Amino acid sequence: MRLSRLCLMVFLCSLSASPLAWATSPPRSENGLALTPPMGFNDWAHYGCHISQRLFVKTAQALLRTGLARLGYRDVNIDDCWMARHRNAYGQLVARRTLFPRGLKWLGHYLHAHGLKFGIYEDAGYKTCQGRPGMYGHIREDVRTFAAWGVDYLKLDYCDPPMNRYPGLDFSQVAHRVYGAVSRALRHSGRAIVFSCSPPAYVYGQPKAYAEVMSWIGSVCNLWRTDDDVYDAWKSILANYQGNVGLWRYAHPGAWNDPDMLEVGNPGLTLCEQRTQFSLWAEMAAPLLISTDVAHLSPQALAILSNRAVIAVDQDPLGVEARRVRREGPIDILSRPLVGGAHAVVFFNRGPAVARATVRLTTLGIRRGPVLLRNLWTGKAAVARDRITVRVASHGVVMFRIRSVGSHPAIRPAPTRADWVHN
Repeated sequence: MRLSRLCLMVFLCSLSASPLAWATSPPRSENGLALTPPMGFNDWAHYGCHISQRLFVKTAQALLRTGLARLGYRDVNIDDCWMARHRNAYGQLVARRTLFPRGLKWLGHYLHAHGLKFGIYEDAGYKTCQGRPGMYGHIREDVRTFAAWGVDYLKLDYCDPPMNRYPGLDFSQVAHRVYGAVSRALRHSGRAIVFSCSPPAYVYGQPKAYAEVMSWIGSVCNLWRTDDDVYDAWKSILANYQGNVGLWRYAHPGAWNDPDMLEVGNPGLTLCEQRTQFSLWAEMAAPLLISTDVAHLSPQALAILSNRAVIAVDQDPLGVEARRVRREGPIDILSRPLVGGAHAVVFFNRGPAVARATVRLTTLGIRRGPVLLRNLWTGKAAVARDRITVRVASHGVVMFRIRSVGSHPAIRPAPTRADWVHN
C-alpha cells in the first residue's frame, strides 16, 4: 500500500467514526437529477480509445436484447477520444468523422428512439487526458453543443487543469470555480444533463486537498470519481473499494461517490470476484456503469448484472450509502438502511482463504430479532434473533436483505450460525 493511500485511509476511518446519524434526512441534488445512482455503459475500462459509432449502436442493441435496459441500464456513455484534434472554424467541438460518420447528434437521436440515454466525455481543463480539446474557455458553447446533440450525461475529467489562470488559488479552489461554472451552464442549457465530475480522483492520497474538494463537490456535481481508474484486476477492485467505503457521509440522492466502472464480464476477475464487485458497488450506492463487451456477455456475467435484488439495493430511494460497521480479521461488514425499515448487509472477505465472522444485529443498526435474512445471491432465507455468523469464500461476499418479522410461525428460526458460504 502506498504511503499516500495509507494516509488517506486514516482520514476515511475518521469519517466512518463520525456521529452523523443514518436517520438524518439527506439533502437532494440541486438540479433534481440522478436521485438514484446512474446505470448503464461506459466504454473506457474495456475499450479505451478503440471506439466507433458501430460499438455504441451494437451496445445499445445488446442492452435491449439482454433485458439489461429494462433493469435500468439505460445510459450509453462515450468516453475520451471521440473528438477531433482541433475545434472547427467556429470554435465548436467536432466528432471524429472516421469513427462517427453520422455524427453524435444522430447517435443521440438513435439512443433516445430506443428508450436509452446518451452520455459524453470532456475535460474541464485545456485538454482531455488523451490530448483532445478541453472545455476551459469554451464552457457555454460546448454546453450548447451537447444540449443540441441530445446529451443526457456529461463526464467531465480534470487532466489538464487551468491553474495558471488563477494565481494564488489552490487545486480545490480552482476546481470549484471551473466545475461550478460548468454546473451553472448545464442547469441553464434547457436540457436535463447529469453531471459526473473527477476532481477527487486527482488528489486521492492527499488527505487535506481531498477533504477540501469533498467539502463542495456534492453542491456542484451529481456523482464524482473517488479514486484511480479501475482496471480488470482484483487489486484494482480492492483499492477502489477501500478508497470509497469511508465516504458514506457525502452521498445522498442526486450526489454519489463513484469508485468507477464495473468490470463484470471481463476476464481479469473470477466470477466470484465479479459478484463481489457488483455487490460492494450496490451496497455503497455507487453508479453501475458496465465496461465490457455487452454484446458477448457470458450467461454467468449476465446473471450477475441482472440480479434484481442487488440492483434494488443500489437503487434504493432512501439513497444512504453503506457504512463499514465492523472488521473481523479479513472480513469487512457493511450495513445500510433501506426504505421501509429493511437493511442491506454485506460480509466481504478480503483474504486468501475462507473466513468466518460473527456480528450482533445491534452493530448493524438493527434491533434484536426475530429478523428475516434473505441471501441475495442464493435466495435462501432464515431467521436470526441476536447475531449472525457466516463463512465467506476468499474474495467473496455474503449479502443479505434483513427485515423484522416479529412473530412469524411459518419460518423456523435459524440455528446459532447462519452458515452460508458464497463461492
